Amino acid sequence: MMIRHAVKSIGLALLLGSVIISLSGCPASLSGSAYSRQQTRTLQTVETGTVESVRQVLIEGTKSGIGGVSGAALGGIAASNIGGGRGQAAATIGGAVIGGLAGAATEEAFTRQAGLEIVVRLDNGRTVAVTQAADEPFRPGERVRILYDYDTARVTH
Repeated sequence: MMIRHAVKSIGLALLLGSVIISLSGCPASLSGSAYSRQQTRTLQTVETGTVESVRQVLIEGTKSGIGGVSGAALGGIAASNIGGGRGQAAATIGGAVIGGLAGAATEEAFTRQAGLEIVVRLDNGRTVAVTQAADEPFRPGERVRILYDYDTARVTH
């Protein structure tokens, strides 16, 4: 009976955790085609140039803490059914610690994405590099635009 209850609790915790992470772990888009709400209707400088090189990179995932907190809560809930008395308290704490570490790692891995480092020789002779999501292809020799403001830059066709 106790094992069945523990299995149900673990299953419920895993389901709840996946829902929380999927709803809250959505990263802001790093695409050259995506704009945040704050970037709309703002002035951006536009310069043109030629792509000199393109290199594939890995953009690390988010580390917002949501995955760690969710994992800790779920780990604690799942482990709270193990043992009794002090053993149960120790299991709950251990489950929370392990769940927190696993949740943080899951959030970072889930939000990691492929990116491109695009080096552009601007028409004024200056060379710049922009890293963004790898959702559009860029090739050396191709003419592009660089759009930038104080916080962001993007390469577009």
